[in-house]
Amino acid sequence: VQLQASGGGLVHPGGSLRLSCAASGGTFSSYAMAWFRQAPGKEREFVAISWGRNRGSTNYAVSVKGRFTVSRDNAKNTAYLQMNSLKTEDTAVYYCAAGYPIMSSYNAWNGYRYWGSGTLVTVSS
Repeated sequence: VQLQASGGGLVHPGGSLRLSCAASGGTFSSYAMAWFRQAPGKEREFVAISWGRNRGSTNYAVSVKGRFTVSRDNAKNTAYLQMNSLKTEDTAVYYCAAGYPIMSSYNAWNGYRYWGSGTLVTVSS
């Protein structure tokens, strides 16, 4: 499975961006699709997940809940991360990941087998 993240850029605080993650290979609908981010000097952290295997459910990090929305289009083999009300602390490289994480540890980066190359999001005035 190959993943390609896109959609990053520079945005003012309070603004919005939509990230995309295009997948090729594998059975997209069966994978959980997650987003992680890594800010300079910090560890990679979980952002959101869209569960596969027809579960149709999502989970979010506390820091983004209510502002970010993860979704997927299985027909297009693409996952999305809609980011609204962006804050300067959202500045990071955002990565998409795919796999079959354990329910109890879906926020751990090592639970995902496939990773995209990352896209930079900069929130600044």
